[in-house]
This record gives sequence, C-alpha cells and structure tokens, in this order.
Amino acid sequence: MLWRHWWNLVCELRSACARTRTFLWMSLCLAGFSTRKDLLGVTSIVRALGLEPACYYREFHDYGDQRYQRLSSISVPHIYNLRKSRVYRERKICYQKTKPVQVNIGERRRPDPQGRPGYLRIDTVHQGDLDGTKGVYHINAVDEVTQWQVVGAAAQISEAWLIPVLKAMLRQFPFRILGFHSDNGSEFINHTVAKLLNKLLAEQTKSRPRHSNDNGLVEAKNGAVIRKHMGYEHIESRHAEAIEAFYERHFNPYLNFHRPCGVPELVTNAKGKQRRIYRWYATPWEILRQTPDLARYLRPDMTRTELERQASAESDTEAARRMQEAKQKLFGGRRRWK
Repeated sequence: MLWRHWWNLVCELRSACARTRTFLWMSLCLAGFSTRKDLLGVTSIVRALGLEPACYYREFHDYGDQRYQRLSSISVPHIYNLRKSRVYRERKICYQKTKPVQVNIGERRRPDPQGRPGYLRIDTVHQGDLDGTKGVYHINAVDEVTQWQVVGAAAQISEAWLIPVLKAMLRQFPFRILGFHSDNGSEFINHTVAKLLNKLLAEQTKSRPRHSNDNGLVEAKNGAVIRKHMGYEHIESRHAEAIEAFYERHFNPYLNFHRPCGVPELVTNAKGKQRRIYRWYATPWEILRQTPDLARYLRPDMTRTELERQASAESDTEAARRMQEAKQKLFGGRRRWK
C-alpha cells in the first residue's frame, strides 16, 4: 500500500518529462533514493534487486506483477547513457583528489652525472606469479655514462632479502658509486637503503611525476637484456640464489666486457631540434676506459690493469658461449621452472 501511494505521487510528475524513458529513468532514481542513502543512485536499487534486465520483462509479462509494467519496457543501455550526462556526474559522483604521500627520502629530480661514471639507474623486474606462488625478482642496475650493468636476483623485494643482494651488486661496479636513481617504489625508497647510500656518500634521487623518461635507460635494459635472456615465464622465488650466482659469475662479466652497447650522440639540426644517433658501439669497459683521469673514479681495490686483464681473458665469442652454457645448465633443459 505504501509503494502504491508513492507511485501515485511520482506519476504526478509525468507531465514534466517530455519522453517516457526520461520519466522511467527519473522514477528509478527516486526509487533508489528511497531505499538506499548512498551515492550510487539508480544502480543501488538495481544491484540490491540483483536482477538482469530481462527479469523486469518477465516479472510483468510472465508473472503478472504490475509494479514492473513500466520497467519491462525500459532500455537498460539508455540508463547507462544517461549516467554519462553532466547533470548526473555533478550530483551523484564524488571525486576525491589523490592524497600525496610525503617521503623525505631521496630528491625528486633527474641525475646530472656530467660525464662522470658512478651514477646508477636501478629498477626491478618481476618474473610473475603462478597459482599463488611468487616469482623471482631481478634487480637491474645500469651506470648512466658507461652503461656498466650489474644484475642480481632476490626471492622477495623486502628489506631483509633485497639489502644483501644490493650490497653484492654495488661491489661489482669497478668505480665508486656517486648517485643512485630509482622510481618511487618502496623497495628502494626506504631508510635502510638511504642508510646504505649515506655510508657510500652517494646521492639518492627518484623519478619525477609525469616524466616517464627519467629512468628510461634501465627500463630499456630490462627488455633488451633481462627479458631477452630470462624470458617471461614464471620462475619460482626459491631459485633466486642459483640465478644470483649465475649473474655474478657469468652474466655480468659478459655484459660489461663482451657485449657492445649503442653509445648515444646528441645531434642538433638547423632548426634546433635535438635527436640521438648511434654511430659508435662499444662494450661498457671500452666506454669506461675512455673516461679522462679514470683512476680517480675507480675503487681503491680496483686498477685499470686488472680490468684490462679481465677483458682480454677470452674473446667475445668464447665469453658468449660460456655464458650460454652456464644458462642452459641453470635452466636444466626445462622450459618451465617448478
């Protein structure tokens, strides 16, 4: 009886609507406001009923429920079209701006190495999940000037797992670490990593919003190096230790002494437009040894003679073959890690 009285009051508003569908839409909105006090409007009552659009037709024609007479002919796509209108969005959709989280770790800017080696770009590559099992995380660090690259592997990216791998990776760089740039992920923007970098007297920077190229170098290496050799299939996190040993013994020496990289050269045309061209391809070691006053940037326990010895120990083909054999042994002939 109460709903019949409510419907009689709503029908008095029929003359205010030029189209029948508009009146039905208004009626449905009023029904939603009468039953629910949330901001979902008509969708609240539709979801509360839990009915498909065809159910309204069946309720009236098959079961004879007179309450669904008008709803049986309403166009559901038209309801969603009306929800896109400006009036509906202004009244029923509540927008709330994202609240930024202020973390006073790292400076939000692009690094400026000025031709000096030691400014690292770092990122993580996840090997995916499968049936609730986490995959291994690859840690990729690349020097911006020389493209010297060190890759590591961790079972998780929490501090307890990541910090030992990060320390081992930093020891594999032949020069002193002057800068450390990452995205805004919590695996690198935390007090533990900041404390480690403070001991090395290295500045920590992080990517800026709406500047997708701030970490473009390491992002490119993620695909051209890690995905190319490790693939996209799931690898369980329990294999992280074996992968880390493969990286340190075989993969990283191959990348830095025997794998040529394109060296970008910035060219400006007559109109002032700048573009990068690649005329010289060299290994990271060949780029590093071109650095003026190289000894000033090397670690105290590293010399140019030692680096020359490592580079000339075997040819590029021999190093690549040895690396591939170690990788095949690591994979064990299986296409899928279990």
